[in-house]
Formats: sequence, structure tokens, C-alpha cells
Amino acid sequence: MCKLGFIKNVLETVANGKGFGRCMKNVRLLSAGDGKCKAQFTVTEEHLNHGGFLHGGFTSTIIDCVSTYALMTYKTDPPPGASVDLHVTFLKAAFPGETVTVDAKTIRAGKKLAFLMVELTKNDGKDIIAHGQHTKYLGVIKQ
Repeated sequence: MCKLGFIKNVLETVANGKGFGRCMKNVRLLSAGDGKCKAQFTVTEEHLNHGGFLHGGFTSTIIDCVSTYALMTYKTDPPPGASVDLHVTFLKAAFPGETVTVDAKTIRAGKKLAFLMVELTKNDGKDIIAHGQHTKYLGVIKQ
């Protein structure tokens, strides 16, 4: 199976599950492979904060998810583990009807940690909405 098909299956499983990942249901993948992943969504009412623009919590979630998908195309063993650090810089608002592109890439993946970068843009990449830095622990999470 190609990397894009694999990641589409992962996203579908997450979005159609019973957990928090359901918020990813309207996100569509554009590309995935070689430690990168690109996705897109149109801002709708379910993505908004009380101010009427893209919610920071959803922005953080999509940074977490899409960067993890990028990592999964780069390193499949061990599993993608858990987030250790997630840093988001919010630069511009996104409003209902606007299309947001999420571009994630793996910067480095070692034995125990992976470092990922994400950029959210609108207006065909002309406006940066947010920058994300994500560090993941690579390994199985035990109770």
C-alpha cells in the first residue's frame, strides 16, 4: 500500500472513531510520504471559537495529528508514541469558508524522539495562520 493510502486509512479510522479524533472528520489528505504530510480543510462552524474564527484547540489538534501522520510515513517502527511537547504560534485568524492547508514535515527522528514542524496557511499559502513544533516520544506507551 502506498504511504498516502496508508495515512488515509489512519485518518479515516481516527475521524470515524468514538474518541476526540472525530474532530478530524472533515480534513482531507493531499499528500503523504518521505516524512511529510499535507492536508486541507474548510473552516466551518464546528471549528470556531466564541470569537467566530478558527479555535486554537482545533489548530493544536490538527498540528498534532498531521505531524504524526508525517512521522508515520518516515518511521514506522516503533509506533508514533506520544506527544512530549507541542508548541503553537498563532499568527493570523481563519474564518468560516476559508480553506486552510496544513503542511507537516519530519525534521529528525531518532531512536526515542522525533521532531516535527507544521505550517497552517490560507489564501494559497500567502497568509500563515500558525506555526507548530511537535516533539514525539517514539515507543510503546505502557500503563
